[in-house]
Amino acid sequence: MAERIEQRLEDRVPELEQLERVGLFTRKEIKAVLRRASALEYKIQRRALRKEDFINYIQYEINLLELIKKRRARTGYSFKKDEIEISILHRIHSLFNRAIGKWKEDVQLWLSHVAFCKQWNAKHQLSRVFSSMLAIHPNKPALWIMAAKWEMETRLSSENARHLFLRALRFHPECPKLYQEYFRMELMNAEKQRKEKKEFERAKMDLGEFSYSEEILNGEMARIIYRDAAQKIKGVEFHLAMLSIAKLFDFTQDLQKEILERHGVFSLQTTFADDPLTWDYMARRELELGSLQSTKHTTKQTKVSEMTQREERCSAVFEEAVKAVPTEDMWKYYITFCLERYNRKTNSEELKQKRLERTLSAFNKAHESSLLPEALYKQWLQLLLESNFFEKATEVAEAATKHFSLSVEMWQMRLQVLIQLKSDDVTQCFEEAIKHVKSKGTLPIWTLWVEWSEGTKSKEDTEAVYQRSLHTTTHAESVTMKEKYLDWTYRNSGYKKVRRVFTSLCENRPFSLDFFRKMIQIEKEQESCKMLHLREYYERALRDFGSTDSDLWLDYIKEELSHPQGKPENCRSIHWRAMKMLQGDLVEDFVSKYTLLQTGHL
Repeated sequence: MAERIEQRLEDRVPELEQLERVGLFTRKEIKAVLRRASALEYKIQRRALRKEDFINYIQYEINLLELIKKRRARTGYSFKKDEIEISILHRIHSLFNRAIGKWKEDVQLWLSHVAFCKQWNAKHQLSRVFSSMLAIHPNKPALWIMAAKWEMETRLSSENARHLFLRALRFHPECPKLYQEYFRMELMNAEKQRKEKKEFERAKMDLGEFSYSEEILNGEMARIIYRDAAQKIKGVEFHLAMLSIAKLFDFTQDLQKEILERHGVFSLQTTFADDPLTWDYMARRELELGSLQSTKHTTKQTKVSEMTQREERCSAVFEEAVKAVPTEDMWKYYITFCLERYNRKTNSEELKQKRLERTLSAFNKAHESSLLPEALYKQWLQLLLESNFFEKATEVAEAATKHFSLSVEMWQMRLQVLIQLKSDDVTQCFEEAIKHVKSKGTLPIWTLWVEWSEGTKSKEDTEAVYQRSLHTTTHAESVTMKEKYLDWTYRNSGYKKVRRVFTSLCENRPFSLDFFRKMIQIEKEQESCKMLHLREYYERALRDFGSTDSDLWLDYIKEELSHPQGKPENCRSIHWRAMKMLQGDLVEDFVSKYTLLQTGHL
């Protein structure tokens, strides 16, 4: 092993000598590079190889390349790249190949190699990486798409991209994303060739024997792909996705028509008549049809009138849709459309008012049909509050908690409405919420309750809420409430009271480390900060966190060293206990930090 490492280090000598000779690195820096390289080489030559060691080595070499690049830019020296950068690039590729050979299943490792090749424009190497990666991971469509896009966009090879897509479809014959990207690629290729042909014709150049295929120029390859996909992939979502891609190209009118007519998207007796997405497309298309028919020379008032009519036609289709397909999803599409239009900027108050009325009406109808999804109630309430419909907001919030009585978010939402409106029913609503919602997950309600109580109720009332929360929440959630209780007590009742509360809270686990650190910080803020109390807090904290937090031990040692009442002789005992309690790599972490502390560097 030693001989192999020596040989690898000797292989680096020519490039390092060049770096020093041309003034990019100093002799001292060259020695530092050799020392670091030696340490990294030893790690990747061990019997028990670790992926992290290869990653660290690769990252070091990449950092070295970046540094050389910056030094060249600063000095203006651009020679000897073959002897310096090319040598390092070969080594990085070699390291990647060794790591990937060992951990072939790690896709992220492959992608890191791909990213490196792209960054340093290693096209030949990248082609080989893609080829090897796809041989190992043919079951991942995203990798095939990535490789094909690179062939098309970087190497400008539509033939290679097409070949990759066809191979991918043999592995994944029913993958919608593959068909979509293959379809897009063929249309991009057609558009590129159309532009080239136009330029040649404009320049009146003789193309000789070379000729452009009319089938490719007209998008026939894409049409074939769509027809093949349509036989295998069902569902309106795929067909509408293909339609949206086709719309990006101005020569695909016939293709768009075929996609629409093939499945009769506009007939209510179509295969997809019960799919909300079909109706959503049909409704939104009314906006597009209107924009195509509008003329260029129109007044602002005419434009507003046209937009109002278009949106009303959309709404009419949606109204028909929620009758034909009365589902939560259908209402969600309708309301989402209404909100999108409402949030669009307009100088017309009349149009804005109509959009608001339409949106609120859609919300209300969905609610009355018991088909309004839980997530949309929040948006409805926000809209009502923004529009100053406070009474309606209160009604909706109450109805939401009746419909979703176990939902913490619904109760939270109702409480926030009542608090915002300064209602007299806030306390009663908190009581209802705690009664209906199970103890697990009630933390947001208790947090809201104590925050509201702090601003509106007496200290006695607020403390009572804190005390109730500790007995009602789960053990995990009580941890947060203990931290809040401690902080609130100190802010409102001072040091003596917070000491009593701390002692009381310590009787019931669990705790968080922040709970103890907060008490330590409070003690250190006192004029007569007592080391006796700090020891108590540290010792209590170490019982729960001494095996998992090395910094806690170090902070304890620092206190003994720096506090006027501290006992430096205790540090050896604390150090010994830390070494016994800490687990795994934390011991090494503690030792290194303790050494820095002893030398005054921490």
